[in-house]
Amino acid sequence: MNAHPLDIRHALALLQAKARWASDAERLRHLRWMILARVVDERTFALYKSGEMTGNAFLGRGQEALAAAIGMNLRRPGPAEQGDVFAPLIRDLAGRLSFGEAIVDVFRTQLMKRTGPMRGRDGNVHRGNLSQSMLPMISHLGAMVSPVVGFLLARRLRGTLADSVGVASIGDGGMSTGALHEGLNAAAVERLPLVLVVANNQVSYSTFNDRSFACADLLDRAIGYGVHGTACDGTDAEECLAAVGEAIRRARSGGGTQMVVATLLRLSGHGTHDDASYITPELKARFGDCLELAQDRLLAQGLIDRAGLEGMWEEARQLTAAAVDQARAEADPNPEEEDWCAYSVRDLAGPLDQSPQAHGGGP
Repeated sequence: MNAHPLDIRHALALLQAKARWASDAERLRHLRWMILARVVDERTFALYKSGEMTGNAFLGRGQEALAAAIGMNLRRPGPAEQGDVFAPLIRDLAGRLSFGEAIVDVFRTQLMKRTGPMRGRDGNVHRGNLSQSMLPMISHLGAMVSPVVGFLLARRLRGTLADSVGVASIGDGGMSTGALHEGLNAAAVERLPLVLVVANNQVSYSTFNDRSFACADLLDRAIGYGVHGTACDGTDAEECLAAVGEAIRRARSGGGTQMVVATLLRLSGHGTHDDASYITPELKARFGDCLELAQDRLLAQGLIDRAGLEGMWEEARQLTAAAVDQARAEADPNPEEEDWCAYSVRDLAGPLDQSPQAHGGGP
């Protein structure tokens, strides 16, 4: 089989990017976020099985390396920093955490607590925090690209864009939606600093790649949109750090819209309601677990020992247990006490005017 025409160029670029973005210290930090996300996901699944959660649980097993690399390379908003914008999707827990989401907010949302960022109005992964520039996702795939584009364009028009960037996550199935096309095309035309991170996990629910797109690789679409594209192995932690880090750097330095396509396999069903029985043994055999591969490599290279690795896992377990205990003890929503409103302001048009003049009547 002939190599993809861009494979050699991308391989060389990734080698150069690894030196910049995948230092030993960053690789260990990356591993810590991956482990934390896996432990939080495991506890979420346990809560679902015990009946404490409402709805389904959506897990990011197998995509932690890619997701964690996103949050690690973004700037968090702060008192003196507007920060970047991030629109994660259902398998991006590692990215949410590495971008600054508190573990307790994960469980406040899963347990539908009043104290959570969604105040008990929504559960599962449909959470966000605008004060942290993390957009709450909706289920309609592809729809979150346009809000990120809107954030970036608004900042440009206000003169506050500076060197901030926006990242939107998407999967192989979502790449075929009209909403994504509109948002990505607008970003490309305006040369906005958007980074689209595509997790090609081989299957859109139960529809495989050969029924989702006809091009040889989703990376080919970058050429059509006129954006810079980078491919990486989504099971290789170093490649994820390098590809995502370099794409964000290019966008931040004026390189326009970027696309990163990571090839991997989700290691669970679409949600906990899906047993993923359609995933064949042959397909499973092609992909490893990004977390296990990262651990094995760091152990083999002597960057961490067994005791240090177990320390990371134990730290993650303790942080997760404390967050669950705190969320459980907090208040549930009470409709008689809530003061939230579905609109940005309560009084949209002022007091209702019932006078005849207001309805076209005479004096």
